[in-house]
Amino acid sequence: MEKERRASPHTLAAYGADLTDLLQFLARHHGAEADLASLNELRPADLRAFLAARAFVGAGNATRARQLSAVRAFLRFLSRHHGIRPDAIAGLRGPRLKPPAPRALREAEARDVAAHTGDVENTVGLALRDTALFTLLYGCGLRISEALALNVRDAPTAGTGLRVLGKGGKQRVVPVLPAVAEAIAAYLSSRGGATPDAPLFVGARGDRLNAAVAQRALQTYRRLAGLPEHATPHALRHSFATHLLGAGADLRAIQELLGHASLSTTQRYTSVDAVGLLATWQKAHPRSG
Repeated sequence: MEKERRASPHTLAAYGADLTDLLQFLARHHGAEADLASLNELRPADLRAFLAARAFVGAGNATRARQLSAVRAFLRFLSRHHGIRPDAIAGLRGPRLKPPAPRALREAEARDVAAHTGDVENTVGLALRDTALFTLLYGCGLRISEALALNVRDAPTAGTGLRVLGKGGKQRVVPVLPAVAEAIAAYLSSRGGATPDAPLFVGARGDRLNAAVAQRALQTYRRLAGLPEHATPHALRHSFATHLLGAGADLRAIQELLGHASLSTTQRYTSVDAVGLLATWQKAHPRSG
């Protein structure tokens, strides 16, 4: 998964924990540690019992669906490399999931976060850094991990595209608004003398900025400003997509800008926009009351 699929460290850790849960369950279920021979004899009923046991200890639908995905990938790997029969996963379906609608901010709230989160910092340099970061997240729809992976040489300028390395090593190019370019330029000017290979966003000690630090700054600001608790760095990405859709942007264009592999992932934003349209109708239509 690490070398071929370029899975993230978080995914690798989660799948490792899932397979540990499976092997521990099978040891209790069969009264002996699992080996290739016993894995070859697994039946769908064994995996259903595993998922039921996970549900009993409180694992939700999303967790059990991911665990089944990990088990399926594991058994297919064993089938390719060790010749076991993957019969246990044939026709086995996991819990049905209804993905939650992304929680976007209102346009005024998103602008507020971008422009003023830096106000909680105690130095001008850190304030300019936070303004640049959150303006970039909202203006370009980046994941925070994508923004923090940028180096100084990647610094976006107006009129040029920003090359972003997304999930799975997939590259995309997003346009850069003048407001984004200006915020980045002001921040870099305050740093002075940064080399091209240096991280674009750095912490107080000069190391690459940790996502938890940025999240903490926004948490502090949103509580001071009375913004909703879902005002997070990732909510700015949701807001980018939702506001584009509300302004009439094409869904496939938004898919490319966000770097989604599947259009179905991007289509979640249509439900958010539908809620916004209904709210507008209820507020504006003379017969809505």
